[in-house]
Amino acid sequence: MTDSAPSSPAPTHDVVIVGGGHNGLTAAAYLAKAGRSVILLERLDDVGGAAVSAQAFPGVEARLSRYSYLVSLLPQRIIDDLGLDIRLARRRYSSYTPVPGDPDGAGLLIDNTDQEATAASFARVGAADDAEAFTDFYASTAEVARALWPTVTEPLLTRTEARALVGDDELWEALIEQPIGGFIESRLQSDLVRGVAATDALIGTFASVSDASLDQNRCFLYHVIGQGTGEWDVPIGGMGAVTGELARVAREAGARIVTAAEVTAIHPDGSVEYVRNGHERHVVGRQVLVNVAPEIYDRLLVDDSVAGDGGSVPPSRPRAEGAQVKVNLLLTRLPRLRDETLDPRAAFGGTFHINETYTQLEAAHAGMLRGVMPEFLPCEIYCHTLADPSILDPELAESGAQTITVFGLHTPDRWLTDENNDATRQRLQDAVLASLDSVLAEPIESLLLTDGEGNPCIETKTTRDLERALNMPGGNIFHGPLSWPFVEDDDPLDSAAQRWGVATAHPRILICGSGAQRGGAVSGLGGHNAAMAVLEG
Repeated sequence: MTDSAPSSPAPTHDVVIVGGGHNGLTAAAYLAKAGRSVILLERLDDVGGAAVSAQAFPGVEARLSRYSYLVSLLPQRIIDDLGLDIRLARRRYSSYTPVPGDPDGAGLLIDNTDQEATAASFARVGAADDAEAFTDFYASTAEVARALWPTVTEPLLTRTEARALVGDDELWEALIEQPIGGFIESRLQSDLVRGVAATDALIGTFASVSDASLDQNRCFLYHVIGQGTGEWDVPIGGMGAVTGELARVAREAGARIVTAAEVTAIHPDGSVEYVRNGHERHVVGRQVLVNVAPEIYDRLLVDDSVAGDGGSVPPSRPRAEGAQVKVNLLLTRLPRLRDETLDPRAAFGGTFHINETYTQLEAAHAGMLRGVMPEFLPCEIYCHTLADPSILDPELAESGAQTITVFGLHTPDRWLTDENNDATRQRLQDAVLASLDSVLAEPIESLLLTDGEGNPCIETKTTRDLERALNMPGGNIFHGPLSWPFVEDDDPLDSAAQRWGVATAHPRILICGSGAQRGGAVSGLGGHNAAMAVLEG
C-alpha cells in the first residue's frame, strides 16, 4: 500500500496577488470587478511600487514622481474598462538638444505644433537635410506602433502573425531582426539627430545600438509603440494619482489590500506565507498572481517536488541589470540657456537631451564596459511642473519653482556594491550636475531650493538604491530584459496563461508584473493580461 498524495489546502481566496505596484492593482481591480475574491499583499506601507508621488524633501510641499514619471503604455482600454479618473497632459515640445560645446548655445528644438520652426531649428544645428528624414523616421515607427499596439491587450500573436500584421518586410527587418543602429544610420545623417533617436533605444538598457542581443531594439519598440503614436504624457497629480486611482477602483470592487505584509514563501499549491506586524500568516489562492520581479519570485518559490534543500531551485534566467541614475531636483526657477533667444519653458517643455549625440552615447557605453565614466554623462531632463504645477504647494508654484528630473544613461549596476554605493552615488550626482552645467548658462546648483533642514533639494537614486527601496534586482526598471510583444512560432500556447504571456512552471501561479510577456514600464499590461488569463481559465 502506498501513501496517497497530500491534498491541496483549501483556498481562502480566489486570487492572491503578491505585490501592490500598478500591475498588481490593475489585476486586483479587474478580478474584483469580475466577482472574484481578491487579497493583495504589499511589502511596503503604501501601494504603488515605483509609480508613486512622494514628498522627497523635508518641509517642502512638493510631491514628486519619485521613480517612474511619464505615461505612454497605459492603454485607454484599461482606463475605460476600470473607469479610472486619470488626467494626462500632452506636451507641445518633443525635445530640445543643445549642440555640445557650441559657444552660442545652438540647439535642436522639436515643436510638435510648428513644422516650420522645427525645420529652421534643424537648419540652425547644421542638420537641414535631416528635418524631413527625422519626420519620416518616426512615421515609419508609427506604422509598426499602429499595427502592434492594439494587440497588447489581446492574446499573444506569433512572430509570423505579428510580421504579417506589420506588413512591411523591410521595416520589420530594420526594427525587429537587425540592430537598430543600422536603421538609425541609414535614415539620419547628423550625429546630434541620430543621438535623439538612439536615446529611445537606450533608456534603462545598457547596450550599444549595434548589440547583437537586440536588447536595444526591444527598448526602442517600447518607447515608440504607446497609444500607437509613441507620445509620452504627464500624469496630472503625479504618478501617485495613477496608482491611487487603481487602488480606489480595486477597493471599491471588493479587493482586500493589505500593506506592510512581506511575503516570505509562495508554494505551487497556492499557499502564500507572509509576515505582518511580526506575526507569520498565510493565505491560499486558487490562483496566485506574482507582481514582483522574476528574480524575486525565484527566491520566494518553494517547490518541494524538485528540490531537497529548502524546496527551491531557481530556474536559469538572464541577470537583471539596470543602467541608469535618477536625480530629482527642486529649483527656484528654470535655468538660463546659453541660447538667450530661446524661452527656457520651451527647452524644458519636452525631453531635454544633454550630451546625447550618437557618438557620445556609443562612447559612454564602450567606456562604462571598462568601468570608465565619460567626461560628460549622457542625460535627459524632464520638468513635471511646466505641465502640472499641482504637485507643488500653491505658494511655491507661484514663486516660479520648478521640479527637474534627470535620467543619466549608461551607468550599469555591475559597478556598484553595497560598500561603494554611497561614494558612487555622490560621484554620479557630481557627474550629472557637471553634464548639465556644460550646456547651461549658469550652474544648476545655484538654483537649488533648500529644504526645511537647510539642505539643498536634490536626491539621487542609483540602481542599488532602487533595488533596496523597491526590490528591483540590479535596479532594473523593467524587472529584467524586455520581451517582444509576440512569441516565437514554436512557443506553446496551450493554456490561457501561455496565450496571455503570464505563465510560470506552475499552473496556479501567474506572473502579473513587468516580468510578464509585454511587461515593462507603467502600462498595467502585466496585470490586465494575468487577469484575462484567470478569467479565461
